[in-house]
Amino acid sequence: MIRLIGVFVFVLIYSGVCAQSTEGQVWTEKGFKGQIVKKLDYGVEWTNRIGNQGFETMFPQLSMKYKITDWFRPSIDYRLILKRQLNSNYDASNRLNFNIQFSKLFDRLDLGMRFRYQYSFDNVSNANYEPDFDKAFRLKPSLSYDIKNSILTPNSSIEFFYNLSNGPFGKRFTKTRLFVGVDFELTGPHEVSLGYIYDQSLNLPDPDYRHILNLSYCYKIPSKKKDKSKKKGVRWL
Repeated sequence: MIRLIGVFVFVLIYSGVCAQSTEGQVWTEKGFKGQIVKKLDYGVEWTNRIGNQGFETMFPQLSMKYKITDWFRPSIDYRLILKRQLNSNYDASNRLNFNIQFSKLFDRLDLGMRFRYQYSFDNVSNANYEPDFDKAFRLKPSLSYDIKNSILTPNSSIEFFYNLSNGPFGKRFTKTRLFVGVDFELTGPHEVSLGYIYDQSLNLPDPDYRHILNLSYCYKIPSKKKDKSKKKGVRWL
C-alpha cells in the first residue's frame, strides 16, 4: 500500500511538471467528531493540500451539524484558509459554509444530495476568481454502497461550483469536482477513507486540471449512550 501511494504521488507531481494547466496534488484530512447533545454533532478537522510547491493550502475547520430527521441534516462550517502565495508567504482568509444535506437509504445503497453556500470574508485570490475560496453556491450529489461481509464501502460524488457574483466571471458554473473512493469499516472509533479526485475549472481564463489523491482519517468520540445506528458517519468536507 505504501509503495502504491508513493508511485501515485510521483505520477501526480510528474504530470504537474509536464503540463502547465495540469497539476497533481495530495489532500490529507484528519480530525475528530462527537456529540454535544442529542441530534447536535460537532467536528474539528485540519486539511493539507500538497502540490508541486509543497503545502499550498492549509485550513482548520470547525463544524456543527443538527439532525432534524434521518434524511435531513443542516450544518454550518467555519474555515480559516491559509493559502501559499508566489513569495512563499501564506495569506489568511475566513469562510463560512452553510450546508443542507439530504440522504435516502435503499437497503445498502445510500443516495445523498448536499447544497452549500460558501461566504468568504476576505479573498485569498488577488487576481482571478477561485471557486474554492471565493463566494459560491455548490451542488453535490453522492452515492455509496455498503458491501455485505466486506470492510470496504465504495462511494462517489460529483460537485458543481456556481459563481453568484456580478463580476466578469459571475453567474456561471466555474468548476466540477469528481470523487471516487472507498471507506474502510474498521473496529473502534476510527474512520479511514481513500479516494481519487478529478478537479476541473470551467468558464475561467487559464483553467486548472487537477488529479488528486485524497486521504482522510477521523476519530469518533463515543457518546455516553451507545450509538445503535448502523449508518456510517458522513464526511464533513
